[in-house]
Amino acid sequence: MPRKLVLTVIDGMKPAMLERAIATGRAPTLKAIRDRGAYVDDCVAAFPSVTPVCAASIATGATPDAHEIPSMNWFSREEGRYVEYGSSFSASRKFGVLRSLTDTVYNMNARHLSRATPTVFELLDDAGVRTAGTTYLMYRGRHEHHVTTDTPLARIANATVFREPVMGPRELFYADLFASRRTGCRGQFGMPGARDAHTGCVGAYLEEHDLYDFMLFSLPDNDTWSHRNGPHAQATSIAAADRQLERLVHAGGGLDRFLDEHAMIVMADHSHTQVERRIRLEPAFADWSLARPNGGGSTDGEIAISPAQRSAMIYVLAEERRSQRAAEAAKVALGVPGVDLAMRRAAPREGVIESERGELHFAPGGDLVDLRGRRWSVDGELAAIGGRIEDGRLLSSDYPDALGRVWSALTCPTAGDVLLSAGPGWEFVDWGGAAHVGGGSHGSLHRSDSLGALLWCGVGPARRDAREQWTVRDAFPMVAEHFGVAAPAGTAR
Repeated sequence: MPRKLVLTVIDGMKPAMLERAIATGRAPTLKAIRDRGAYVDDCVAAFPSVTPVCAASIATGATPDAHEIPSMNWFSREEGRYVEYGSSFSASRKFGVLRSLTDTVYNMNARHLSRATPTVFELLDDAGVRTAGTTYLMYRGRHEHHVTTDTPLARIANATVFREPVMGPRELFYADLFASRRTGCRGQFGMPGARDAHTGCVGAYLEEHDLYDFMLFSLPDNDTWSHRNGPHAQATSIAAADRQLERLVHAGGGLDRFLDEHAMIVMADHSHTQVERRIRLEPAFADWSLARPNGGGSTDGEIAISPAQRSAMIYVLAEERRSQRAAEAAKVALGVPGVDLAMRRAAPREGVIESERGELHFAPGGDLVDLRGRRWSVDGELAAIGGRIEDGRLLSSDYPDALGRVWSALTCPTAGDVLLSAGPGWEFVDWGGAAHVGGGSHGSLHRSDSLGALLWCGVGPARRDAREQWTVRDAFPMVAEHFGVAAPAGTAR
């Protein structure tokens, strides 16, 4: 068996803030990993660059068209209702707190995440690798776990909402709800500010008792801190995350010994950018019949609007004139201050990106090659994505991997008919009326919240230039290759 591998996800870690934390001596463990291996300061998030979509891409190595998680908030055509994964507590109340919790804890993995895209836990479980995971949105594996009753809060939750078992990695620890072993670690029911410490405690226990070969070590509190305090305050929360990594390596004999005996991948799922202004879509569609939240049940309307931080989707619910109405909705949305891009499909194999800079039509296949090696044909204004062509190569630094990310989002079976991306400084108000003005946020196609940090040692290529452009999907094949397991076709394309 190869040496143990730990995949650490520091939610929303901005590369510049990682570098500041290292430079000021506040992140010695992350510094050691960087110095021993490779570092990428522009790893591209999925689109929309919100946590459920990016977490699914990390866990499966697939794009949204394959894993089928479209956003933080979306409309299920099959059930005729909104799905809300916890944009804010006020948004969850609009859709029904119990419904939102059920969708987030159970349905996201059991029903919404495509069965055709195995998770890293499923892949390694099938190969006999001892898998483990701490609280992370994507946990689906091959081992059944029942709700724990070790704490009074867990017993209350078990009596009211969380009664069904879940399928997860061999060792699963999820917000005090599921715990495969009695570790003595408490996560305060997954409350922000306590989640990293719970991961550090569980990780140290697993290391001390030799209970894993692969562990997903989730550190989400950096994201909450950044939402509240802004992305430029992240050096503090990254330092806090580093202390939990330090607990893990201390349990493994100290930093040098641990890194000699373990492979490490540390990554962000997306980045963060400062939010200064709000975008409200509802007033612009006052003349349209809008499907509204009603506590989680079925709802009617001509369109459904799904805001998700710095991204949003519009669903045309009537099949008649669906394409035409989508084009009309895109025009309306582009007239709203703060909306930067409106994206839709003009034909089964053609996408459209519209902005005040022009309109760009594109399709897979053609003479242009992007930095991921995919081919495209384009017609219209490349200025819509700040793009240019050099020697047959399509470049778009302001909107990294623009066509690939947009196309995979547009062709996601559960996505809206129109996708929206906010301009720098703007955020869509969620259904609960919440936004992060004065703090940080993410979700857009823009580089400001799409480029996160990725570093590794003891695994993968020796240098970052092994790929011209790295994305969050690239961790999956690195893990698979480390354990000698063939990654499914279509991952990290």
